[in-house]
Amino acid sequence: MPSDHVKLIYKALGFFVPYLGRLAVQRVAATYHSWTWRDTPDARNVVVVGGSFAGLELVRRLAETLPTGWRVVWVEKNSHLNYSFNFPRFSVMTGHEHEAFIPYDGVARGAPKGIFRRVQDTAVTVTEKQVVLASGEQIDYDFLVIATGSSQPLPVQVVATERDEACHELQGVQSAIRDSQRIAVVGGGAVGVELAGDIKDFYPDKDVTLVHSRDRLMSYFGKRLGQYALVALRDELGIRVLLNERPSMPVQGNMARSASLTFSDGREETFDLIIGCTGQRPNSSLLADLLPVAVSKENARILVRPTLQVQVAEAAADDMRIFALGDVAEHGGPRMARAGWMQSNVVLDNILSMIRGSAPTHTYTPHVFIEGAIKLTLGKTHNVVYAMESDGSDIMVPTRNNRLDLGIKRAWRAYGVQDQFKQFE
Repeated sequence: MPSDHVKLIYKALGFFVPYLGRLAVQRVAATYHSWTWRDTPDARNVVVVGGSFAGLELVRRLAETLPTGWRVVWVEKNSHLNYSFNFPRFSVMTGHEHEAFIPYDGVARGAPKGIFRRVQDTAVTVTEKQVVLASGEQIDYDFLVIATGSSQPLPVQVVATERDEACHELQGVQSAIRDSQRIAVVGGGAVGVELAGDIKDFYPDKDVTLVHSRDRLMSYFGKRLGQYALVALRDELGIRVLLNERPSMPVQGNMARSASLTFSDGREETFDLIIGCTGQRPNSSLLADLLPVAVSKENARILVRPTLQVQVAEAAADDMRIFALGDVAEHGGPRMARAGWMQSNVVLDNILSMIRGSAPTHTYTPHVFIEGAIKLTLGKTHNVVYAMESDGSDIMVPTRNNRLDLGIKRAWRAYGVQDQFKQFE
C-alpha cells in the first residue's frame, strides 16, 4: 500500500498539473487583455469589499478579464495584506513581525491603466446601487462582491489598518509572552496549537498550558491529526494539555495578564498571561440594512446559492448581482484560504457571464482534500501536512524542515512585491 507521502504527491499532482495549465492560459489571456482593454469615461463598476485572500484573488483576476466598459473598484480598510498564516509564529519570534504585513502594491501589476481603483476605507452599508464608506463617499456598483471575512482578536488578527501600528500590536504580544512565566492558551484549533508549540519551543523554561473545549485537539479535522498534535505538544515539548474544558475568558479580555481560569472541577488557576484563540465573528453587517434575510440568524454568515450569489427569493435569484465568498459566506466548504481562491473563480465566471448577458451557471463544489488541507506547525521546525477526503479517509505527512520564518518570502513573491522584501534581508 502506498505511503501517505506518495498519496500526497499523487493527489497534489492530480490537482496542480491541470491548475498550472489553466494558469498558463490565464497569463497569456491577461497579456492580450492588457493590450485590448480601453478606458472609457462611463465605465461601470464591479465593487469588491474586502482584501484578504479571497477578495485579493478576485480583484486580481477581475483586473485581468473585465471587458472594456467595466472596471474593478476595491474597497479595503488595510494598507496591506495581513498574512495571518504567520501570525502565531511572529507573535512569539521577534524581529520578523514586519514580514507578516504584505504591501498591496503588486495586486494589479500588469493590468491596463484605468481598470483598477483601490480605496482604503471601510464600507459601512450598501444600498441597491451604492456602497457607502465611513468617509462618506458613495461608490456606484453594477456588481458587488462581499469578501469581508471574519473577525477575531489578537493574536489571530490585528486591529490596526496601517502597517507600523499592526507591527506594534504583534510586538505587544511578543513582549507579553516574553515577560510571563505561566501562560495559558485557550483554544486547541490551529492557532492555539501553533502558538502554544512556539511559545514552549522558543522559551523552553516557561510553563505553558493549552486548554481546549473538545475531547481532542484540532476538532474540525480527523482524529489522527488531533492525536499527533497532542503527542507532539505534550510528550515532546512538555506542554500541559487540558481537554474537555471550557473556562470563561477573564474580564480583562483576550490577552489577560495576572488573571485566572476556573475549570470544570471547580479549581481556579492563576496565570501570568491568558491568551484566547477561540471564536470567529463573520463581518456580515454590511448587508444588514439592504438584505437582512440573507444573513443567517444562527451564525451571522451571509447565505449564498451554489453560484455564490446572495440568497434571495427564487424569482429574483438569477438577477442577483451581489455575491459573497470566503469566511463571511455560508458556502458549505472549508474556511481556508485555498477555498476562497477556488470560490473567486466561481464568482469571476458568473460575473463575466452576466456581463455578456448569460445566466450565471458556474457553481461552487468544495474540493475538500485540496481546500481543507493544512500544514500545522508544532514548534520551531516540526510540522505536519494533513488532508482529508469527504469520505473521511486522510493522509498525514510529518516533517521537521520548517524555516523559522516559515518561508514568508515566497508569499511576498506570490503577491508581486518581492523587491520590497529586501529591506528585511
